Amino acid sequence: MKLLIARPMTAAVEARARAEFDVEIRSSTLPMSPDEMRRALAEFDVVVPTLGDQFSATIFSEVPQPRCKLLANFGVGYNHIDVAAAQTAGIQVTNTPGAVTDATADIAITLLLSTARRAGEGERLVRSGKWQGWHPTQMLGHHVTGKRVGIVGMGRIGQAIAWRCHFGFGMDVAYQSRSPKEVEFPAENIPDLKELAAAVDFLVLAVPGGAQTRHLINAPVLEAMKPSGILINIARGEVVDESSLIAALQSGQIAGAGLDVYEFEPTVPQALRDMENVTILPHLGTATEEVRTDMGHIALDNVTAFVAGRPLPNPV
Repeated sequence: MKLLIARPMTAAVEARARAEFDVEIRSSTLPMSPDEMRRALAEFDVVVPTLGDQFSATIFSEVPQPRCKLLANFGVGYNHIDVAAAQTAGIQVTNTPGAVTDATADIAITLLLSTARRAGEGERLVRSGKWQGWHPTQMLGHHVTGKRVGIVGMGRIGQAIAWRCHFGFGMDVAYQSRSPKEVEFPAENIPDLKELAAAVDFLVLAVPGGAQTRHLINAPVLEAMKPSGILINIARGEVVDESSLIAALQSGQIAGAGLDVYEFEPTVPQALRDMENVTILPHLGTATEEVRTDMGHIALDNVTAFVAGRPLPNPV
């Protein structure tokens, strides 16, 4: 059984993979090229793809009789894989839910606080050597404690963010989700997205990527937000219409944004990079040693089950 892992992993994951499988691990940290993906499907039994490895319907159609029978995706999000096309080609798809929840929620709070309190701007000021000292009206930001947060997507990650907001900062929680949720804190379900956007101080996105959520946050939703409102995106970049977001920020229609993901990642528009009221991170959502190792082990658990002929633990 031949296994391909699309990018370097943590030492623990690589050691396990080498001990248990006939594995090839790409040395490049960049996404696979179309040629590499075609080779992966044709020459390996199982592939562990990563974010950015665009296994599209076209790629599957170009390898009509793939050797590969499992894409054990490294990550909870799998919008880079055309799952229907994979299944039509006889290839199963799994992911790594659970492991990413707390780390991603922590990054959402990092972005919320950093943007509201102008932490990135303040750090740049100090590093520039231009800071002239404290004064009563220096860099006044937005208070967080006791404010109202809106969560778009109340799954595991959305609930973890809401829990932190409520219990950590006494925030009032509202949310939009496909169905009402039973949670361990007070939370108001507001099904209409524009109504939710208008009712909160912080709008946090925690929905999956894909066609159903592409440009979910568009000009009308941004127009509904308060002028003091701040948008936080730890979901997928394409959930936000980036051009509409830039326009809303430049016009002062909303107060700021905290972004860990981008519509055309890794390209980040110069306009976003130039704005001091935007916090930008390089997709750090799950970037801890422990979490990335856990993700790798979950991916390999799916591989192990597949090889043994057992039910897959995390089928998509």
